[in-house]
Amino acid sequence: MTSRLAPTAAARPSTIPISTPQPFVPRPLSKIEDTGLTLYYLAELALKILYNSGNLTGFRIAEMICLPFSGLVDQVLEYLKREKLVEVKQSVGGFGEGSYIYGITGAGIGRAREAMERNQYAGPAPVPIGDYLEAIRKQAVKRKTVTQRVMRQALAHMVISEKAFARIGPAVNSGTSLFLYGPPGNGKTSIARAIGKMVLGEEMFIPYAVDVDGALIKVFDSVNHEVVTEEGEGGSTTRTKYDPRWVKIKRPFVVVGGELTMAGLDLQFDEVHKYYEAPFQMKANGGMFLIDDFGRQQIRPRDLLNRWIVPLENRLDYLNLANGRKLEIPFEVLVVFSTNLPPKDLVDEAFLRRIRHKIEIVDPTPDEFREIFRRVCEQKKVAYDDRGLAYLIQEWYLKRNRKLRANHPRDICEQILDIAAYLGVEPGLTKDLVDRACESYFVEL
Repeated sequence: MTSRLAPTAAARPSTIPISTPQPFVPRPLSKIEDTGLTLYYLAELALKILYNSGNLTGFRIAEMICLPFSGLVDQVLEYLKREKLVEVKQSVGGFGEGSYIYGITGAGIGRAREAMERNQYAGPAPVPIGDYLEAIRKQAVKRKTVTQRVMRQALAHMVISEKAFARIGPAVNSGTSLFLYGPPGNGKTSIARAIGKMVLGEEMFIPYAVDVDGALIKVFDSVNHEVVTEEGEGGSTTRTKYDPRWVKIKRPFVVVGGELTMAGLDLQFDEVHKYYEAPFQMKANGGMFLIDDFGRQQIRPRDLLNRWIVPLENRLDYLNLANGRKLEIPFEVLVVFSTNLPPKDLVDEAFLRRIRHKIEIVDPTPDEFREIFRRVCEQKKVAYDDRGLAYLIQEWYLKRNRKLRANHPRDICEQILDIAAYLGVEPGLTKDLVDRACESYFVEL
């Protein structure tokens, strides 16, 4: 949604200091003991990588296992050679043992298959669960204090009523959960994304995977996590500044919609590969979790909300392992619920008390609608005309008792662009193009 905020008096400078998360950088590794894992564990992981990938150089194994070659992977390969589980297939002089090509032996294949019976994970070495818990607590999104000036800069691309704007600012400062509701198409998701960009400006570290007493949980997700690549940073053999089992990402902004189920909020055990996938809220730790289209999920809204009561109050979440063990995980997440449905149809007072800020995003006024249209036309190179907009509002809104929606200007302009290109005419708010666009866009329900 494209928009702008009406000007107001300048905000007073804030006198409250801004809290920032404690800096966290995973300590570099120099020996196997630093990993928190055993030599045997790492040896099995290396065997599974060789079993799946075939012959590899020592440096490539180090890159795939996300550990330094010198002092760690070289020790693992030395152990595997002594046990006659791998052998050097080719020795390239002058570049050290890291350039040797290693292959798995018959005995190694048997050991790899035994290891894969336990789990088929063959990727970056995990970090112990204790290290993960410490890292998340240190990197929690601390409460920030923003001023009206900062808020107006962050939401400058949107048209929001002054009433809604005045409530969004305090909600952001609270650092707690937020409930956005109102008719569809008025920018609730866009507002949540803008808040996310403003609050989640820093970067953080997360592990590729976590080890819980032999059970493995995959945390890093290329869909929900955006990697930050540092200048000059290469593979695991050159990343000596920090433990390469950790990846630096932008603070996560995880969005789920109608596909969300109760199962998606717990550890997902892969019966075939025999390891776990972290749930959405664990992937969102340190960032924001937006539940979009709340109420459209396949489960009852009340059941979903009850699932959040303890995490929202205690900042702790409890996940279940397949063996019945419960895992306590920090819940350092800014949760935003966004819905087009009336709150009374979804929640009760008990739950709403736990969500500090409830903000209604209403339909734009005619003046706000006009400003949105003008900006969209400018952005999309559609000739704007006040008379054409007046015709659109009169014929397609007032006469048909249709509500103004903030997303309509964008959608109608895109229709006009498509039609004008087909007709070979300049796009603009002419009566003919407006009528053709609206006939294609609106459906009487």
